Amino acid sequence: MRHYGRMPDADVFPTPGAVRHLWWRVRDYASVLRWQLASSRGWDAYLAPQALVGPPVVLVPGVWEPWQFLRPVAEVLYAHGVRVHTVPALGYNRRPVADAAQVLARYLEEHDLREVVLVAHSKGGLIGKLAMLEHDADGRISSMVAVNTPFSGSTYARWIPLRSVRAFIPSDETIVALAAEVEVNHRITSAHAFWDPHIPGGSHLDGAHEVVLATPGHFRPLADPQLRAILLDRLTA
Repeated sequence: MRHYGRMPDADVFPTPGAVRHLWWRVRDYASVLRWQLASSRGWDAYLAPQALVGPPVVLVPGVWEPWQFLRPVAEVLYAHGVRVHTVPALGYNRRPVADAAQVLARYLEEHDLREVVLVAHSKGGLIGKLAMLEHDADGRISSMVAVNTPFSGSTYARWIPLRSVRAFIPSDETIVALAAEVEVNHRITSAHAFWDPHIPGGSHLDGAHEVVLATPGHFRPLADPQLRAILLDRLTA
């Protein structure tokens, strides 16, 4: 397993505590709200940067997330000349992972996108991996950067009475099946926060490139400087 830089020691990060966790949660949700209100750009506003560089990026959001949750990624990549696609048909991404993977694959085919780098958040990483495994016979997807993805599920999902969220129970058939398939893992970078309130078990993926981000939370890591540097290095070098 390759790492981007040195994996931080546990004592590098702040000591957990109830008050600190509450503050991190508040900042997490406040950031999401701010990102959605910060710009009037539509889903197609990132397709034609002035100085085109690198392969196309396709954003894959998490469950109950419109594409705007990944706006920090879209803004920085577009500013550096990268074409950034969203997948409008995913909507709020409530459908099962298997269905969403087909929607993603269909978008790539309809727009004839190749050498695609997926940038996914949370559930989006599961969708992306399944698309790489089962819906990419033409080799359109070159790699994926998955941020805070529950590759092994989340124990908290047991307590949420929504089918779209309970799909992340660690024993869920799709979670188990995806974990068993490792052939595309070397093309995946799993970038995850050192503390994620939604995924207590972490986002480790055997054989993937792993990056531990210093920004706590489930959403704020999408704007983490280290993640930004990794994306720009891969897409604009």
